[in-house]
Amino acid sequence: MSRPFFHHAQPYSLADYGWDEAYERAFAPHHAAGLIPARIVRAERGSCEAITAAGIVRAQIPRTTGQGDPLSAPCTGDWAALHPSATGHAPVLDAVLERRTALVRSSASRTSHGQVLAANVDTVVVTVSLASPLNHARTERMLALSWESGARPFVVLTKADACADAQSAAHEVSEVAPGADVLVTSAVTGQGLDTLIAALTGTIVLLGPSGAGKSTLGNRLLGEERLATGAVREVDGKGRHTTAWRELLPLPGGGVLLDTPGLRAIGLHDAQDGLEQTFAEIEHFAQGCRFTDCAHVSEPGCAVLAAVAAGEIPQRRLDSYQRLLRENTYAASRTDARLRADREATKKEITRHLRATYQFRERQ
Repeated sequence: MSRPFFHHAQPYSLADYGWDEAYERAFAPHHAAGLIPARIVRAERGSCEAITAAGIVRAQIPRTTGQGDPLSAPCTGDWAALHPSATGHAPVLDAVLERRTALVRSSASRTSHGQVLAANVDTVVVTVSLASPLNHARTERMLALSWESGARPFVVLTKADACADAQSAAHEVSEVAPGADVLVTSAVTGQGLDTLIAALTGTIVLLGPSGAGKSTLGNRLLGEERLATGAVREVDGKGRHTTAWRELLPLPGGGVLLDTPGLRAIGLHDAQDGLEQTFAEIEHFAQGCRFTDCAHVSEPGCAVLAAVAAGEIPQRRLDSYQRLLRENTYAASRTDARLRADREATKKEITRHLRATYQFRERQ
């Protein structure tokens, strides 16, 4: 059975999903063209579900939308302009409003394109399970992604009831998360949940690996069991992907929750600013290096290496920083190479077209 274009109306307005005066002003030209505002709550290939003033609708996405650049393709969290539905036809997405923030990772494919995980996010909740050994490198990677997005990151330690010394773990994580609040929570005992709910604002995205407790935490924020949860394997402490797609859900106390599938791989994509914020103490010491292009490897007068020797920066932290910098630099070089190849392909196409035109004229 085909799904209806319009779903039943629900007691939520566009404002509940984050619509404000700034969006209203940005939408003015679309209003004049007879289009209606909507926020994408779930994006699929060729279509999306979006909230409008009339309720949730299922809209078509033209094939040409985002063609050639996945970063511009509509995704969950985007504000869009829709052509109203005609009789017997679904609404059609016409344009996507400029994003305020975007959570972008390197595409899982072999291309050099990035992939937008969520748009117009205000708060990123990086979930770290205390039921498993802490993986600081993964936390640093997720924080770099979060800071780069333009949203405010929180590190939320889940499953505190399964940890013998949660406060010690929180202190340890705080050392690798400068500038981000670190909160200890337990969905079982309720520890820290009131503090977390009071701190979160706007559109909130849960980010973390499978088994970190994102869906369980999301259900506590929603006040009901809306998100599927699954057990963690005892063999390796990993969980299954209980969330299969990204979707927006309004929170009872205000704000919007975006639950994401567990991410096995989080590649960086143009995340230089995010790395500098994540490793702020290294960037601080780097200002004292003798050379402005110091790589902090073996250069004389390197203030970062001096800080490592003095115990002010852990060697593991510097190693992680340099590893992520190399990854980010490589991703940027692939993007530059693709752009050069695209330009060369365009020039060749123009040359072929001109050659065919001249040959046609000569035959006349």
